[in-house]
Amino acid sequence: MKITFDNTTLELKPNGKNYEVALGDKTATVELLRADAERGKLDLLIDGERVTAYVSSDGAKRWVTINGRTSLLTKQSGTRRSGGAGQASTGALTAPMPGQVRAVNVSEGEAVTKGQTLLVLEAMKMEIRIQAPMDGVVKSLAVKQGQTVEREQILVMVEN
Repeated sequence: MKITFDNTTLELKPNGKNYEVALGDKTATVELLRADAERGKLDLLIDGERVTAYVSSDGAKRWVTINGRTSLLTKQSGTRRSGGAGQASTGALTAPMPGQVRAVNVSEGEAVTKGQTLLVLEAMKMEIRIQAPMDGVVKSLAVKQGQTVEREQILVMVEN
């Protein structure tokens, strides 16, 4: 998975309960120690150093603040779209990390709006809301409540 802070792209690779983070030729090991979803607070261990990160969002954008520096965060995987001219565009939403489906808020054939929470996953003591990438219709639902999912597993397909 790749994420971008402002104009810097990091590549994250799961390694057991940790992540290997690569930036150019530099790598670091990151472990999530604690997540407080209500306060948007993450306690991390980065190469043995304890770091606290705060995540905030306005629904469309997400910011991360570490040591007083705030950066805009964008994620480059997790939502895949395909389709060309004259075809309906399809959004395949995938699990950003291994976890368990805590809630399924939609059913196949249901109309959804961009940003609507379709599913809620629990991973590493965090709730992750899987939201519709566009207005459309749920084409298929590949999971059910209570199911365990793997990283990048397709959860739901939305088409417009």
